[in-house]
Amino acid sequence: VFSDYMRPAVRLAALSGLKVIYSWTHDSVGVGEDGPTHQPVEQLASLRAMPGLRVVRPADANETAIAWRDAIGHDGPTALVLSRQDLPVLDGTAGNVGVSQGAYVLVETGDPDAAHPDLVLVGTGSEVWVCRDAAERLAADHGLAVRVVSMPCWEDFDAQDEAYQAQVLPAEVPTLAVEAATGFGWERWADEVVSIDRFGASAPGSRVLTELGIGVDHVVERALGLLDEVTEEVEQL
Repeated sequence: VFSDYMRPAVRLAALSGLKVIYSWTHDSVGVGEDGPTHQPVEQLASLRAMPGLRVVRPADANETAIAWRDAIGHDGPTALVLSRQDLPVLDGTAGNVGVSQGAYVLVETGDPDAAHPDLVLVGTGSEVWVCRDAAERLAADHGLAVRVVSMPCWEDFDAQDEAYQAQVLPAEVPTLAVEAATGFGWERWADEVVSIDRFGASAPGSRVLTELGIGVDHVVERALGLLDEVTEEVEQL
């Protein structure tokens, strides 16, 4: 949330194309008891709206290492948006070139030879593991083939060609995004989004996240709801 205080300098760095790396931590309502004054909600969307600024929200330590390397090699400013709370190191993130492409397929449940999955869950930062666990539950309890996409950087993914974008996020597959921030802007990449479109609350971080819907149970519920909506639309055609 303290990026708000720095905004004039950040904007000037973006305008000037300066090689600056910003390291912003405590990136969600997971901050906890410090309360809504210290819990960022709208900052991610506002930073992504700034021309010339790469905003990177890594899912774990492996993605963070790659993001740091890419930031060093980038000519303009980069914002590294990092989490306060402990996060698991995920299988498949180590050395994955997809991090540098802005988004990549991290997990596929179901038949690997299927033409496409039943659903895509796309997350950033500390919500990627939530998507992974939700995908595993949807597969185990509902027999669904679910793809999990980690999307650390919108700007880098937008720079990829249409073929790669379609490979990662097929247009014909229902897509649910999960991010512990306002959902503003996600309509470009997803059909629906599990987001926080209000200010936070003062409580232990894990409880605030759960109460505001950033948890496996709620993601599973929203995913099933999205699939039901798609099924109803198809039946009405």
